[in-house]
Amino acid sequence: MNWRTVDMSRESRRDQFAYFQTLSNPYVGVTVQVDVTELAVWCRESGTSFFLAVLYAAVRAANGVPELRRRIRGDQVVEYDRCPSSHTVALPDGTYCYCSLEVDRPFREFLPYAAAEQERVKAAPTLEDGEDGESLFFVSCVPWLSYTALTQPTPTPADSNPRITWGRWHRQGGPDSVAYDAAGQPCFGGRHPHRPVL
Repeated sequence: MNWRTVDMSRESRRDQFAYFQTLSNPYVGVTVQVDVTELAVWCRESGTSFFLAVLYAAVRAANGVPELRRRIRGDQVVEYDRCPSSHTVALPDGTYCYCSLEVDRPFREFLPYAAAEQERVKAAPTLEDGEDGESLFFVSCVPWLSYTALTQPTPTPADSNPRITWGRWHRQGGPDSVAYDAAGQPCFGGRHPHRPVL
């Protein structure tokens, strides 16, 4: 990944950065409810993975915000030109491995690429983030939960990678519903299935 060092002395948020950098946990999480009924119906009708559709949309949107492509590296801030996603893929023995995906292509090209990457990592599973794990957006899906707030552990020392998570969706005016993928399975994916991240 290409990145540049951000000269924080020239940034309008330099004072906020200097202040929050002194805090032991200088991170903020936001949980919002989003109506995805139309997307879930479209995915079901078209045989498209709901998880991959949301991952693609969320990570492309996150890449559109320069501040979300920034990471703290020592005493510096770096900004990546783009950031791939990282999520878990369930393995047949009940464990999981990591899968990193680029969203820098049209959606129609992304779906077969993502499916092939997931199969590739199943054949050679790893829990390593690769050469530049610092650039990743950590993505999770916990469709069996509906939540209004989420707290997650971070490594020590804490990283500055953004977390993107979604859970159960509710039909407008209807009962709770879990999204299913093209194979009829509840959609599942996540950075850490045992600890959802936002």
